[in-house]
Amino acid sequence: MSITTEDILGCANLSRLALDEQTAQSYAGNLDKILAMMDVLDSVNTDDIKPLANIHEACTDLRADVPNPDIDREAYQAIAPKAQDGLYLVPQVIE
Repeated sequence: MSITTEDILGCANLSRLALDEQTAQSYAGNLDKILAMMDVLDSVNTDDIKPLANIHEACTDLRADVPNPDIDREAYQAIAPKAQDGLYLVPQVIE
């Protein structure tokens, strides 16, 4: 399947988008490359591949969330731009 400039201009017209000929040609070329990659992916044999139902099935286990006594909070806060009462002070970003 090949995407033509006329296809792009027709879709742009239906979408009420103004595209010039050069931009439409660029889009057509890019979409042709994407469709060519889809053909490559379609040719891959996936018969013995189990479908992934949930992304969390592929995640690795996380380490235990335990305090680490090797971290010297005072040393880190001494080099921080601003710290007070054991907390790091950051600029306000939401007014």
